[in-house]
Amino acid sequence: MVIVLPVKPYNPLLAISLLSSTGMKKQTPFISKLLLVVWFSSNLLSANSQGGSSSEDAAVMQALKISLNSPDSLGWSDPDPCEWKHVGCSDDKRVTRIQIGHQNLQGTLPSDLQNLTQLERLELQWNNISGPLPSLNGLSSLLVLMLTQNQFTSIPSDFFDGLSSLQSVELDYNPFSRWVIPESIKNAPGLQNFSANAANISGSIPEIFGPDVFPSLTVLHLAFNALEGSLPASFSGSSIQSLWLNAQTSASKLTGGIDVIRNMTMLNELWLHSNQFSGPLPDLSALKNLQRLNLRDNSLTGPVPLSLENLQSLEVVNLTNNLLQGSVPKFKDSVSVDLIADSNSFCLPNPGDCDPRVDTLLSILKTVYYPRKFAENWKGNDPCANWIGITCRNGNITVVNFEKMGLSGTISPDFVSLKSLERLLLADNNLTGHIPEELVTLPGLNELDVSNNLLYGKLPPFKSNVLVVTNGNPNIGKDIDNTTSGSPTPSPGFMIINGKKSSASVITIVFSIIGGVLIILLIGLLVFCVYNIKQKKLSKVQSPNAVVIQPRRSGSDNESVKITVAGSSVSVSGISEAQATPTSEHGSIQMVEAGNMVISIQLLKNVTNNFSDENILGQGGFGVVYKGELQDGTKIAVKRMLFGLPSGKGLGEFKSEIAVLTKVRHRHLVALLGYCLDGNEKLLVYEYMPQGTLSRHLFNWAQEGLKPLGWTERLIIALDVARGVEYLHGLARETFIHRDLKPSNILLGDDMRAKVADFGLVRPAPEGKGSIETRVAGTFGYLAPEYAVTGRVTTKVDVFSFGVILMELITGRKALDETQSEESMHLVTWFRRMYLNKDAFHKAIDPIIDLNPETITSINKVAELAGHCCAREPYQRPDMGHAVNVLSCLIEQWKPTDDHPCPEDNWWNVEMSLPKALEKWQAYDDRSDLGFSTSLPPSYNNTQTSIPPRPPGLADSLRSEDGR
Repeated sequence: MVIVLPVKPYNPLLAISLLSSTGMKKQTPFISKLLLVVWFSSNLLSANSQGGSSSEDAAVMQALKISLNSPDSLGWSDPDPCEWKHVGCSDDKRVTRIQIGHQNLQGTLPSDLQNLTQLERLELQWNNISGPLPSLNGLSSLLVLMLTQNQFTSIPSDFFDGLSSLQSVELDYNPFSRWVIPESIKNAPGLQNFSANAANISGSIPEIFGPDVFPSLTVLHLAFNALEGSLPASFSGSSIQSLWLNAQTSASKLTGGIDVIRNMTMLNELWLHSNQFSGPLPDLSALKNLQRLNLRDNSLTGPVPLSLENLQSLEVVNLTNNLLQGSVPKFKDSVSVDLIADSNSFCLPNPGDCDPRVDTLLSILKTVYYPRKFAENWKGNDPCANWIGITCRNGNITVVNFEKMGLSGTISPDFVSLKSLERLLLADNNLTGHIPEELVTLPGLNELDVSNNLLYGKLPPFKSNVLVVTNGNPNIGKDIDNTTSGSPTPSPGFMIINGKKSSASVITIVFSIIGGVLIILLIGLLVFCVYNIKQKKLSKVQSPNAVVIQPRRSGSDNESVKITVAGSSVSVSGISEAQATPTSEHGSIQMVEAGNMVISIQLLKNVTNNFSDENILGQGGFGVVYKGELQDGTKIAVKRMLFGLPSGKGLGEFKSEIAVLTKVRHRHLVALLGYCLDGNEKLLVYEYMPQGTLSRHLFNWAQEGLKPLGWTERLIIALDVARGVEYLHGLARETFIHRDLKPSNILLGDDMRAKVADFGLVRPAPEGKGSIETRVAGTFGYLAPEYAVTGRVTTKVDVFSFGVILMELITGRKALDETQSEESMHLVTWFRRMYLNKDAFHKAIDPIIDLNPETITSINKVAELAGHCCAREPYQRPDMGHAVNVLSCLIEQWKPTDDHPCPEDNWWNVEMSLPKALEKWQAYDDRSDLGFSTSLPPSYNNTQTSIPPRPPGLADSLRSEDGR
């Protein structure tokens, strides 16, 4: 009997297995429970053994202050570090947050930072701190670590040891000495964001970034490092949404195929450019969310699959400088394509069908993975024009000679399509599999040479006049491939015990384990009992992510329904300066008065044709929006929250939309008509805005065949948005901060009037506070600088975003355009620079706008307003009320006209009674128009129609006069 034992015999799981294998099956359940109790109790005792005190924390913080040569402006003068700016503490004076990013600090870090055992956030990004990083071993509470853009010189090998709560890591752009990603990072299973661009990482990408180890990992950025090797197989099935591996600096770069990405179905951004990836592009039809794909400057071969061309979510694709073959792909007009002519091996310079012979030869190469040699030599659209391995007669392919080409894979049955083929030479390769039976049907074939390969199986019945050479394939004629043999060998971490002595060894080890268990049994049972008591208490508390619909009680308000939503867990934003949600944001139970707005799931399935792809209006980070039509013809928009989001991520947005939109009503805010909660389904129903988003009309109008926006239309849209946000900030019963103003969240009706949408990130501004602290959310390019750095949010962050939108309306350019040069990529900085020069600024105006002196004057005033809105300091930005006043003055004001003079000059006098005056007024109104004129759209002239109907369930205290 051969028994495999672990080198570390006190692993309880292996010990349970060992006990079972030695005939103690009846005792195993009891012993296994005992072992698990002991294991749990030891872990629990270890978790409760964290050291540290407030005085130790104070000493560490004083050392940090000295080592950073902290300037007076940092506000670290008080003896108590809990009173310092950018430092947060718990109620018992333990340091939990150090947030000193963007402070231009210099110096080094003290070696005893790991003594801050309650530290949750360490944010040092964008400073000039240098020297080696100290070990953070043991900071088990640390959630967020941000060290980007410093001068750190090295990272210790045990840096990630014990960081079991880590959710976000950013190490980008530091001159570290060469290092590899340690396996110890696996001890942080909640990791969501790992970003280490330009951090001098070497070696291969470890096989740890998969769903088994990191089920919540959404961002993995490792660009500009020295990585080598291939993409790890563990990527398959991962939750990664943004993957950057571009521009490795190692000699061989990243290599191999990219087939694993076909199973990375959550991807929306994939950057693999400037490496040495080879082989064909895989089928990408499962990547329904992929928006940006950059594969340029590699060695990829084979045709571009139709699944990529037909990908509906695709926005940007870069394929330049590869060896791609077949026809030039034709993407939809809305896709931004980087595909320089003649930078691949396409058959034609422009989209179009290849010669059928080319298509046949490429299909033959599919089973041998499109070797690079062929992609480099097969140029043009005529395979008879000196293509390697191809011989023709009168335009017909008669000989295919692939001898000694280093081919691996199988022989393609598509050779049968070459009807004129006479000789097929495939000798001296590494081909495996069967010889296709289809080859016997080739009418002119007279020679087949497959010698010296790894072929097996039955030889097809070729005609007697065909010379078939198969020597060097020892398994030809055998039904199965048995070219490989051998027996498994034990793993290196185990020892083999054989012979008579093994029984004694087993008994000794078993009794050693049992003895150790008995010694700690009393302690384990005591801890287990305490744990059970606590669990019973905890079981009475509602699940932290539970959603409970409570029916109205007898005597409650008309059809009132309450949604009770408990606070969700900490969530860390995936990209760049992530901020974990403080307890104050989601920690308390929120009560949402939703009224009679509950809609059945079956109704929504019916009106959207079971959420058919044909009814998709758009897709965001947390859901897909579908168009629906009720029986009475009313169109609605249904937002279906995505499944599979990290815990609390979609639920928070769902709660927020209901909480806000049932409290506010304004003609320039999209109205919530209802919602649905059905199992895992979370759906919100809005009024339908037929013209879609402002971004369609501003950035994609040409691709979508839309009429471009004129300046007056842009001005009116800006005023509509300003009025909607002004209402949120100060005219509603409660002040709200939107946090995600951008063109894709501004919707247009058929009259091209604008409404602000997407209230999933809205936060109420508490009374008596200038700002609140929250996790950074929103969209890069629109984030106010103070919000991105500190996480503190005021109404002025919306003003900044509105200023960016004004700049976009003026220039027709996006807030963040990666297709531009580095100095022009960020709209705000580029706009400020252009505005300083009058001539340059005129060139910056969207060329589609028809310029005249009046328009130029108006644009200059809006540009000035945009500059003030995007001021660096919040106090320098105006309120939204000021923006409304500026914009409304630029639109032609109402004035009376003489086209329809009153029929009587004295139809009104002060002595006339009010009923008499009203009677005459109505009589005149029945006969003619009152003669009011304006150049604005009809809805601007009709006060009644500008006030929307009250949505069902709206509180009676909220009235339309709460806004302009």
